Amino acid sequence: MNWTDERVELLKKLWAEGLSASQIAAQLGNVSRNAVIGKVHRLKLSSRGRATAAPAAKKKMVATPTAVQRTVTAAARPATAQPPRIITASVGANALQMQFDAEPVAHQQLRPTSDVVVPISRRLHLVELSERTCKWPNGDPLSEDFSFCGNDAKDASPYCGYHAKVAFQPVGERRRAR
Repeated sequence: MNWTDERVELLKKLWAEGLSASQIAAQLGNVSRNAVIGKVHRLKLSSRGRATAAPAAKKKMVATPTAVQRTVTAAARPATAQPPRIITASVGANALQMQFDAEPVAHQQLRPTSDVVVPISRRLHLVELSERTCKWPNGDPLSEDFSFCGNDAKDASPYCGYHAKVAFQPVGERRRAR
């Protein structure tokens, strides 16, 4: 696609009117939105009117009790400069203080402990474990009295019935905890 003088003039006119690149591409025909954007940049047409009538949002300056505010004096400004602006500077120990929004912590509901029976551990050492024994660790692995539960494990599980309930939560309870 060649950019003729007429098409370039129409592009400049539509761009100044505030149309989007895809709207201009549709009016020109046989040209993509990206081609319009590329041509606009090559022609250096970056400044243009807004497509919407919404005014530009102004930045809000929030003064905190820990901030010191100073104004730039008129003597330091050239005669054609903008009006004085407020410069905020943090002071002291609060300079890097973070503000966090406190969110409530979700409390987990615990299952009733009345029907829980803790099995007596057989206290097996690592070399005494087999495929059919519970491999739940008891104690600190670096201490001399470290052992494993050793009770009979369920089918295809490394743990006995009690420790399997501790290690694996049902899917419904996991979803509620989130």
